[in-house]
Parts: sequence; structure tokens; C-alpha cells
Amino acid sequence: MPNNKKVILVGDGAVGSAYAFSLVNQGIGNELGIIDVDKARTEGDALDLKHALPFLSPMKVYSADYSDCGDADIICITAGTAQKPGETRLQLVSRNLRILKSILNEIMKTDFNGIFLLAANPVDILSYATMKWTGFPPERVIGSGTSLDTARLRQTLAELVHVEAGSVHGYVLGEHGDSEFIAWSNIRIGNLPIEAWTGELCKEQKEKILSEVRDAAYYIIERKGATYYGVASALARITRAILNNENAVLPLSVYMDGENYGLKDVYIGTPAVVGAHGIKKIAEVPLNAEEQAEMENSAAVLRKILDDSFIPIDAE
Repeated sequence: MPNNKKVILVGDGAVGSAYAFSLVNQGIGNELGIIDVDKARTEGDALDLKHALPFLSPMKVYSADYSDCGDADIICITAGTAQKPGETRLQLVSRNLRILKSILNEIMKTDFNGIFLLAANPVDILSYATMKWTGFPPERVIGSGTSLDTARLRQTLAELVHVEAGSVHGYVLGEHGDSEFIAWSNIRIGNLPIEAWTGELCKEQKEKILSEVRDAAYYIIERKGATYYGVASALARITRAILNNENAVLPLSVYMDGENYGLKDVYIGTPAVVGAHGIKKIAEVPLNAEEQAEMENSAAVLRKILDDSFIPIDAE
């Protein structure tokens, strides 16, 4: 695998450009190439980003072509049609699968042998499709998964008990979408169970928090048209973990082969150890019976979408 600390971004829309700025602003990587169907936009963004470099760390930033993909460490794909007000992530699937397939066809003409990082929605479905269509080992095809959802949960709970979000430990699991759930039995604030801070939360209180976390994207889209700062920051964090070989435990969309949660042949959100070679290990969260049922339900939702959308497109 390459070790150039080189990232290629495919998709220079709201999420992609915010991701590019996050990389530059945090000094993540040595080289960033930007690809989009709108070549002029990538040229403008690259120049704009280079003008920020004197205030930050040196980095090579440029408008790229698919021919630049061969020696990249990471190709981050954010390209796809935007989520419309009131539209679920899963309704995006057919349109974005076709876009993804055309992108992968171009990338696979090169000698790319790094890691795919997927952020376009529905991310669990597109991650699965990338693994199947490229033939890459599943540990080197990673979706952003529930990284943003988990960040939203931690921020929500931090505000509830008046601590900083880094002191909140817990995960949103499952689909990055409407069937996701909170693993309440594993949430800690500091080293204490959440109940030590809040008292026993009733079902209605838990549902309200889940709704705020799960539906945050809809709220933001209604007001500003798109979400991008949060997911761009999540992608930057994942990128840093890969390029620096951190072996960090992050909530991601990863492939299940039957050894974890009893799930097989599906990408779904769970904590996993990620480093220079991709996914090193799935950090399976101990779930109670109710949470296990929610995990299985979420996998079934994704499996149906794969059967209804991915398989017909795969046959085209």
C-alpha cells in the first residue's frame, strides 16, 4: 500500500469542500487532489485552499484527475446527489449507486491500492457496493457510518448534563439513517453510567434524545439546505487515524461476515479499530436483548435495500 499521505477527494460539493478545508486546516496529510465533474470548481477550490496554507502547514493541493489516483493512500468519495428536504438517506440509493459505479470504473483503471473512504449517502449501501464492485478486501473499504450520529449523541448528552462532549462515551449503532439506535446500556459519562448523572431515563426521554440525534440532518437541511461541517470533521478524523496509523476506535460502517452481532454480508455502523491498513478489528459493543434486536432490524432494513436496489444495478 502507498505511504505518501496522499488523499484524493472525489466530489467537491458542500461536504467535499468542507472535508478538504478540514484536512488543510488540521494539517492532515501531505497531498490533496480534488476531482469533480465541475473541473473549474476544483481549480478554484484548490487555489482558495492554497491561499490558506501560509497560515497553516505545508501541503500540496491541486485540481486532480482520475490518473492521479494510482499512488493515493485514501480516496474519499463524497460525490452524489444531495438529500432533499423530507427525503430519507435510503431514497438516494438508486441515483447515487449509478454515480458511484461510474466513479469506481474510472478509479479502477489506475493502480490504486489504498483505502476507500465513503461518505455519500446511503453510506452503508455505497460502502457495500464499493467492496463488491472493486473486489477490494472489506478492511480497505470504510464508510463514515455512525461517526457523525455518535458525535451528535455525545454533544446532546454533554449539553444535557453540562460536561464537555469528550467526556461522553457511547455509540449510535446500525444504519446511518432512520433505523439507527442508541446503545443505552453502554453509555458512560466519565467513568459512570449515564443514570448517575441524569437519574433513570424513561422511554419517552430516550426517544426524544434519539429523535434529536437521528433527525438532526433533516432539521439542518430544512434550514440551510445541507449538512457538511459535522460529517467533514468526522471524515477528517478518520483520515488522520489512517494516515498516522493510530489504531483508533471509531464508529464506522464496516463489513459483517457473521462473526460480529450475528450479522452477515452487510455494511453497518459499529466501533472498529482503524489504522494504516484499514479496519484492524471490529470492536463489538455488548448489547442487551432489546439492542441486539434493534441491530438485527437495522441490518434487515439495509439488506432489503441491497436486494431492491444494489442487485438490479449490479446486473446492468
